[in-house]
Amino acid sequence: MMLGNGYASSPASRRRRGRPRGGGGSGYGFWQPQSLHHHQQQEISPVVPPCTEFDMAYFRAYSHIGVHEEMLKDRVRTETYRAAIMRYQHLISDKVVLDVGCGTGILAIFCAFAGARRVYAVDASEIAVQASEVVKENNLSDKVTVLLGRVEDVSIDEKVDVIVSEWMGYILLYELYMAPVTHADRYRESIDFWRDVYGINMSAMLPLAKQCAFEEPCIETISGENVLTWPILVKEVDCYTVTIQELESVTAKFSFSSMLRAPLHGFAFWFDVVFNGPANYSSNHHLQPPLGSLVDQQSHGSSQSKKRIKSDEGIVLSTAPEDAPTHWQQTLLYLYDPIELQQDQKIEGSVTLSQSKENARFLNIHLEYS
Repeated sequence: MMLGNGYASSPASRRRRGRPRGGGGSGYGFWQPQSLHHHQQQEISPVVPPCTEFDMAYFRAYSHIGVHEEMLKDRVRTETYRAAIMRYQHLISDKVVLDVGCGTGILAIFCAFAGARRVYAVDASEIAVQASEVVKENNLSDKVTVLLGRVEDVSIDEKVDVIVSEWMGYILLYELYMAPVTHADRYRESIDFWRDVYGINMSAMLPLAKQCAFEEPCIETISGENVLTWPILVKEVDCYTVTIQELESVTAKFSFSSMLRAPLHGFAFWFDVVFNGPANYSSNHHLQPPLGSLVDQQSHGSSQSKKRIKSDEGIVLSTAPEDAPTHWQQTLLYLYDPIELQQDQKIEGSVTLSQSKENARFLNIHLEYS
């Protein structure tokens, strides 16, 4: 990532220290390719994408228990999903549910607790073997069926009423915010260290240190005190209506005004997920909207984000710096060299997030600023 001259372009895999992300439920092809049966006005035969070597490596990574331990220990994530499932229990009770990318099966089990008649839990990783055992140990085999394979390939011989999935990755395009940040401690730790190493001037290491520290997006936890301006909403996605094409490339222009005098060290990205239920959707849809659809949280014509939705209107899973930390943390694009900002100074530019042509699970980030 070259940011020193106001430009960034970087392939950033949606990965974690222990958890690669980018979607669940696609896998090894243990099942003959057959489409799921979705109720539509007319049947459309979907084009099943091939399972690539990139996909295989991705799914193998999810076989490691540490990936799932990290997610399960994220109480903000797990308890918010449980609260949303129980809030909309009336939509799940006596219904057929599909859990895409089920992992250890916890969301599928939550749905069974909510009264689902049948839950199909699909995962392409070998963790599905353990998920099946978890289901048995909790005496839910009569309700929860674990399927090992890609969601594109497995066969379910009945219509699905509800889809649940925890599919979000770093810097994901859901309700995605960005803001300029200052982070002197991070810069001092990674860069200024080389200026005096046990009394020895190692400044010759600075160019390499900056490249190694900042050439890729960094997944870190910052606080609200690091944020220099009100954030802007980069992209809002409604999972019920979004198309694949509109997520292949997302561009947003920004204009920030610094609220204080401080060095600009880079830009941070985070997201909110709102579980607001199906009230805004027509009742003639057979499929309920995914638990995780969004409502508009920004006034039209304003580039600054507004306060997130009240808890009595919808359940919010937030990864914002001012909220409780999650395993998603925040995604930071650091400048190689900080820029001293004055109070009320403008920062303008644009950011484009696009799907990598080489690997669909990678994300290219292009950022320009002045």
